[in-house]
Amino acid sequence: MTESVGLSAATSAAPPAALVLEDGRVFRGTGYGAQGRALGEAVFCTGMTGYQETLTDPSYHRQIVVQTAPQIGNTGWNDEDDESSRIWVAGYVVRDPARVPSNWRSKRALDTELANQGIVGIAGVDTRTLTRHLREQGAMRAGVFSGDGMASVDEMVADVLESPPMAGADLAGEVTTREPYVVPAQGETRFRVAALDLGIKANTPRMMSQRGMEVHVLPATSSIEDVLAVSPDGVFLSNGPGDPATTTHATELTKAVLERKLPLFGICFGNQILGRALGMGTYKLRYGHRGINIPVIDVATRQVAITAQNHGFALDGEPGTEFDTPYGKAMVSHYCPNDGCVEGVRALDVPAFSVQYHPEAAAGPHDAAPLFDEFATLMEAVK
Repeated sequence: MTESVGLSAATSAAPPAALVLEDGRVFRGTGYGAQGRALGEAVFCTGMTGYQETLTDPSYHRQIVVQTAPQIGNTGWNDEDDESSRIWVAGYVVRDPARVPSNWRSKRALDTELANQGIVGIAGVDTRTLTRHLREQGAMRAGVFSGDGMASVDEMVADVLESPPMAGADLAGEVTTREPYVVPAQGETRFRVAALDLGIKANTPRMMSQRGMEVHVLPATSSIEDVLAVSPDGVFLSNGPGDPATTTHATELTKAVLERKLPLFGICFGNQILGRALGMGTYKLRYGHRGINIPVIDVATRQVAITAQNHGFALDGEPGTEFDTPYGKAMVSHYCPNDGCVEGVRALDVPAFSVQYHPEAAAGPHDAAPLFDEFATLMEAVK
């Protein structure tokens, strides 16, 4: 077992804490937020800003997020930027937490909000070393332990090893809305959209609303009859957590939408669901894409977009490849130049497309926002 000493553990008044990885690596630091024990998959996020949006993104459910930016908490916590009703991360790891937040919208400190919501964190960790370790060894199960949650290293490692892996995890049902709700269009209603909530972020229906779309957000368990009852002009598949191979219901629902040739747009987890409905396979990435600075190339235009992403699984495929599906031809439309990862799929004979990244981009960048306009154009063409 290898241990790394926390950067500020010796000087902080906070209780000692430890991040323990399933391979036995231990990173020492101090408690941050709630005290206790938290188990999940350790992943890193490269965003320099937007930690509030990250923490409240349902796609991070059951993950321990490591922030690569060295200082976190500068802008505190406000009541406007949440992407859902709560913090979803399992645990939180930072290097140098801001001692005093400074922003005109700030209502309280980040560690105060973490404590309020029972999120166990650790500060003073050498996140550069930790990130390099996760890049080389891959995202893995981990635990954050502090206060009364601390135990011997052997006991903490045993706890981590007893926790479930992300591969095979069916999590969309744990984050979806329990009841349907409607986000009305701003101004004139041009389209009605049925949005399947697999872990939707609040800014997504908001951006569709700005384009005249009345968005009916439906639970992940909704049937094709539930979707058709909305009389939608189009169907949207949201982002979400977990292994796409477990989402049989969402995949079958997507097939039913494709059979009816309803315009369909998917993002992130929704991209993987559309891909599986078209016959593509999925696999787990070694450490995933999580951040707001990830390049994507559109095969058709060669245009490069800088995108927000959060995914640990991806579709099998090669950039530009066309393939046969039960619904006609389809193609891999986008890819990441960093590693060749599939970043988008487009059906050529039915009105359906998806991307692996987040065009709602909370917090930023906004290169991909026109994809919502493309969805509107697709619905207009078949209306």
